[in-house]
Amino acid sequence: MEASWRKRSVKCNAENEPLMPKLTVDGVGEFDVEARTRLVLALADGGADNMHACGGHARCTTCRVQFINGEPQDWTQAELNAPDVQGMVGECRLACQCVVKEDMHVRPLMKFS
Repeated sequence: MEASWRKRSVKCNAENEPLMPKLTVDGVGEFDVEARTRLVLALADGGADNMHACGGHARCTTCRVQFINGEPQDWTQAELNAPDVQGMVGECRLACQCVVKEDMHVRPLMKFS
């Protein structure tokens, strides 16, 4: 019997990133995601109610999420240049510009419903 405090066994790639990071979405649950998947696609595949309309070009900024844990440190130039996001640095990120490389916990901010 495994102790409850013990972390799950995680296989990693050459960059020491988990091959199947865990994505936790408020109001949806948690599921494994293939490493290096765009967050917006992982949310859609997991059944999250998260808007997205521009096809991943950081133009509409409707795919905003708030990170509870596991926020990526890297930003794309498109995300930094998005006018609706410039004043929200530290408050939200664009799911179309984030890549799942490690365990994450997010809250979708703009929903279809």
